[in-house]
Amino acid sequence: MTQKNPSISLGQALLPVIILVLLLAFNVFVFGDDALGGSNQFILLIGAAVAAVVGFRNKVSYEVMLEAVGTNLKSTTGAILILLFVGALAGTWLLSGIIPAMIYYGLQILHPSIFLPACIIICAIISLATGSSWTTSATVGIALIGIGRALEIPVGMVAGAVISGAYFGDKLSPLSDTTNLAPAMAGTDLFTHIRYMTYTTVPSIVITLIVFLFLGFFQETNGQADTQVLLNSIDERFNINLGLFIVPIFVIIMIVRKAPPLVALMTGTLLGGLFALLYQPHLVLETAGAVQLNLTSAYRGIMNAITVNNAIVTSNELLNDLFTSGGMQGMLGTIWLIICAMVFGGTMDAIGGLQKLSSALLEKAQSTFQLFAGTAASCVTINLTASDQYLSIVLPGKMFDQAYRDRGLAPENLSRTLEDSGTVTSVLIPWNTCGAYQSGVLGVGVGEYFVFAIFNLLSPIMTLVYAYFGLKIRGLK
Repeated sequence: MTQKNPSISLGQALLPVIILVLLLAFNVFVFGDDALGGSNQFILLIGAAVAAVVGFRNKVSYEVMLEAVGTNLKSTTGAILILLFVGALAGTWLLSGIIPAMIYYGLQILHPSIFLPACIIICAIISLATGSSWTTSATVGIALIGIGRALEIPVGMVAGAVISGAYFGDKLSPLSDTTNLAPAMAGTDLFTHIRYMTYTTVPSIVITLIVFLFLGFFQETNGQADTQVLLNSIDERFNINLGLFIVPIFVIIMIVRKAPPLVALMTGTLLGGLFALLYQPHLVLETAGAVQLNLTSAYRGIMNAITVNNAIVTSNELLNDLFTSGGMQGMLGTIWLIICAMVFGGTMDAIGGLQKLSSALLEKAQSTFQLFAGTAASCVTINLTASDQYLSIVLPGKMFDQAYRDRGLAPENLSRTLEDSGTVTSVLIPWNTCGAYQSGVLGVGVGEYFVFAIFNLLSPIMTLVYAYFGLKIRGLK
């Protein structure tokens, strides 16, 4: 006799999770930044296999578990399609010069008298445009660190400003993998998640800017912040003008008017391709590997930008790293992670593990605040143990999903808490992949920038403040 959602013990429910976390921690230790390339995904499948063994011991059939996995995978269909379209959008927005234009005008606001807040704003703009805090730090972030040293501003302070801005943009960018991953795990859609995140994210960045403005008053700057080299390199390769902003403005209007996410992203992708032909025909030819622009070469160039890896080479090495896009192909790693996470989550659901964990959590969490606090603590714990920001979203996302629903809370509450507590705190931990990467790229130790990463420190606190006072806590409709 087989059954679904049997009454298993708390120890049995915890066993697959504990083994999974230990294996992931070891895997990240061995592979470092390359763990997301596939080994983490396989470890999730091992965790599912451990859960399946627990299920077999409790007379849950293979068919029941497979059905639950299928149901889980079906629930992520929209998220996977959105990820593919995000990759496509990034490709055409790079080729058309939309992303370079955002960077070009963002760099021009840099001025020594407001250097620290300007660092935040520039990195926020670039990260919002590219969807990557890592790329932002590895390109413009390095340049800003160099400028800060020249101006004799403490390097930890500059790094804190760079990281604060980069993670703000990363959190709110529809091009960001973590911004897509969090709603996929929680069961909400991308743009609902982004709109709901603004409630905690905007106050956090405003406070951060105020703090850095205050810090800037006590800093004496010497020399000038020379960004002209970067601007010239962009000018050499792209036809930059304000007309390029028509596309993102149009897409933002669609999002505000609550157009379906896939429709907005498809429109943005197609308009990006059209503007590439209008403003950057030379780059379309280059991407197509052709010498003459005609229907065939135009089609090949746009399709390459949409689907596969693409790089626009400039005379500046920093910009070369920034002006790359993986297209739809570049999103396959995140999609792979989601699929394997759904296999683990579906198996845990079938054996009754998630229900048992949810019940135990609800017993401990006597209030909504305690539930939010438990989620935040779990995200930070995973960052400390498994050392990976993606896992700090995936595992608590699956563990707490049912608990939020049982308490009558909309899934965007969970997705927001995952990002406020998981995404941004990863960079504060030296042995986490994000902390190791940022400190290595910027040449600044985590201990040096820790207290100055104001936005990252504020974000989990802000989400708990909102939960404690019951602010913007949305119930299920």
